[in-house]
Amino acid sequence: MANKCEFISLPDDKLERRRNLSFSFNYEEITIPSTLASFAKGRTYFIHTLGCQANYRDEEVMGGILEKAGFKKVASEKDANIIIINTCAVRENAEDKVFGYIGNLKAIKAARKDTIIAICGCMVQQKHIIEKILDIYKHVDLIFGTHNIYELASMLNEVVTKRVRLIDVKSLPSDIKENLPSTRLSSFKAFVNISYGCDKFCTYCIVPYTRGKERSRKMVDILKECQELKDAGYQEVTLLGQNVNAYGKDLNDGSSFAHLLDEVAKIGIPRVRFLTSHPWDFKEEMIDVIAKHKNIMKYIHLPVQSGDDEILKLMGRRYTSAQYKELVDLIKRKIPGVAISTDIIVGFPNETYEQFLKTVEMVKYVRYDSAFTFIYSPRNNTPAAKIKDNVTAKEKSQRFRELVKELEVTVGESSSKMVGNTYPVLVEGASEKNPKMLSGYTETNKLVHFKGDISLVGQIVNVKINESHVYSLMGELVK
Repeated sequence: MANKCEFISLPDDKLERRRNLSFSFNYEEITIPSTLASFAKGRTYFIHTLGCQANYRDEEVMGGILEKAGFKKVASEKDANIIIINTCAVRENAEDKVFGYIGNLKAIKAARKDTIIAICGCMVQQKHIIEKILDIYKHVDLIFGTHNIYELASMLNEVVTKRVRLIDVKSLPSDIKENLPSTRLSSFKAFVNISYGCDKFCTYCIVPYTRGKERSRKMVDILKECQELKDAGYQEVTLLGQNVNAYGKDLNDGSSFAHLLDEVAKIGIPRVRFLTSHPWDFKEEMIDVIAKHKNIMKYIHLPVQSGDDEILKLMGRRYTSAQYKELVDLIKRKIPGVAISTDIIVGFPNETYEQFLKTVEMVKYVRYDSAFTFIYSPRNNTPAAKIKDNVTAKEKSQRFRELVKELEVTVGESSSKMVGNTYPVLVEGASEKNPKMLSGYTETNKLVHFKGDISLVGQIVNVKINESHVYSLMGELVK
């Protein structure tokens, strides 16, 4: 491909903050340009995705578009004519991984000059990232953002026919696009978007800028998709949103996440999950719906981020530690046996050791079943990144180790209680560490390894737990 650049649009920080926008729903099907369809014959694609479940759902849509055009999926970038890197911007180490990966693709491009390399996702919604790619990584042909993946076919057509480097990263989300083709990554568990974007603007988080304004899909479209998955034999569906329990606020038609969750459960899919919840929007009505339905998994991911009120306020989290504890108490009282996981940030700018200890106290109070812990990573143009920080990297690392040590106690307790009991497990495949073993997840999202035939993949089976290894369990199949 040629090095001439064609700029369609570039991200703008001010526009990305806008929330006074209106949206409509587009049901037109994707059309494939005839020139791209001709180009696709005999050619292949590979997508490398980093980040959250929303990114993997985006990969499924991009795969659907590419296969509709005629490209075939391959298992390695070395065999692909089109390579797409689907990026994450939540933490700095994710960006570092992307730049390393892009650099490694230079050899492939040198060997096969007609290979098309594209970068998309949250990371390229930042102007300085685009500038770096254009300056250093000359072998990248296409850069596009989170708001126009449905235009992938037309963008590739431009690259192929004009032989240009194309940059099309929109600052504002477009209408909600339905009827998108999709190549599911699994034949038995699926992600279903219920909303896009986020309006919370936590001071450390870049997602509201990279994913845009909070926008909900119509309930009828979500239920239709879930019914189709049920009819196709899917065992598990996870409802996705940056903040799922804010679902419906923008529709102004009385829709709520509790109502949606209730209706999805009634479809009869064996397992229903949802990610991610914000404590500020978690209503008692939601708890009642979860408690009512056996097929809604008794597992709730409830990010706390910090246990200190002053830090929570600086983070813009909208709740206090006492309010979070009250919510946890209510959830545990109404949903016996519920598992709760969380996200925690260590070393927010100027966090004192005493404030950090309040987070440790929160861990001891809640007794989390699992947790994702991170050392604070400043994100460009977020309010927290502008705060002058007096906490050293060494101090943050020490606190991180201290927190992980405490979490191992509570997570270990949760896992140990399961030993000797039998649980339904959705079998996902061979264990990554031991191909002779199968792996799957319990209803409370605990990872279980056990011996069994590979034909069990995609089925829900009963497994007796024999050993706890804190973050995973060893068991045996109960016939």
